[in-house]
Amino acid sequence: MTTLFVINGNGMPHKIHYAKPSITEREVRYVMDAAANGWAEHCFDYIEKFSKALCDYLKVPHAIPTSSCTGALHLALAALDVGPDDEVIIPDITWTATAAPVTYLGATPIFVDILPDTWCIDPSAFEKAITPKTKAVIPVHLYGNLCEMDEINAIAHKHGIAVIEDAAEALGSSYKGRNAGALGDFAAFSFHGTKTVTTGEGGALIVRSPKYYEKLLTLESHGRDRKVAKQFWCETIGYKYKMSNLEAALGVAQLERINELVTRKREIFNLYKSRLGDIEGLSFNPERANTFNSYWMTTVLFGPELDFNRPELLKQFAENNIDARVFFYPLSMMPAFKAFSAYQPVNSVSYRLFERGINLPSYHDMREDDIDRVCAVVRRHVTRVVA
Repeated sequence: MTTLFVINGNGMPHKIHYAKPSITEREVRYVMDAAANGWAEHCFDYIEKFSKALCDYLKVPHAIPTSSCTGALHLALAALDVGPDDEVIIPDITWTATAAPVTYLGATPIFVDILPDTWCIDPSAFEKAITPKTKAVIPVHLYGNLCEMDEINAIAHKHGIAVIEDAAEALGSSYKGRNAGALGDFAAFSFHGTKTVTTGEGGALIVRSPKYYEKLLTLESHGRDRKVAKQFWCETIGYKYKMSNLEAALGVAQLERINELVTRKREIFNLYKSRLGDIEGLSFNPERANTFNSYWMTTVLFGPELDFNRPELLKQFAENNIDARVFFYPLSMMPAFKAFSAYQPVNSVSYRLFERGINLPSYHDMREDDIDRVCAVVRRHVTRVVA
């Protein structure tokens, strides 16, 4: 076993996590206030503040805080009346939460390829996959990278298809001056504990259309229409995806620090790039012209010219008490989606890239010597065959 930077008495370096939130006295104070006072007539105070803060930051008309990003996506699809005869197009490389809500409604997810230089959905693959059954597309801003939204929106508009951004990992990223999450008909965010801004668990649904906003307020409140005065009266079958006031209090404090949090994510990315950027064949999260990447999680791809063994590298990280994450697997290869395999195209880029990617630890409170430790393991791995 090769252990680097031993700094404590038991022979192991301190733990470097792949992600955890930045929590200050402000977050603690707001959550304590919600716990002590956020009940009865005040039970929605922080939820309303969080919704307004999101709208102000993203420059969007409506934001519905939810219990998860998965729930937000489910609500958007339900508002579009997606059902058993419909198809929804999704990039093959993403987390299962993008696709699972499609199946909740009995619809078919269609997994299409990604671009090799953005790791996001390929607009031409999206267009080729459109059929008369296509109801929506869910472009995913993977790891904070930006999809080619102008092309996606133009294709979707031409075919009458709704665009639901999965911006779970991209709060703080922007495309041609507009925020991720403000680029489609709907958008979903995650505020899981690993994200740049956290509410512990939680998410939000961004809605541009007033018509859909009213429909969604009914759907997310067990089918109760707020314009109907009768108490506990349900107009339709709905869902319960509300964010709690306690979670929202944490979120309000985090959003007040959003610029600081995004700036720190970019600093961490640039520290990694300055230390590893000289390795030929190693590529990082892209930041194309006219985009701003919030770099939620610094990710590296090892080119075919490098002698790369992902299981071995993960083992080396573990031996040095470092957490790292694999690049997402293509959803089309997973047993969970086997029932839909007959509908899937061949996604050569997705299947080529996933095995060569690693997410590096990227939490806000990392020290420079933590980054040095991670980089030393990476450099040792790629140079291990050199005499």
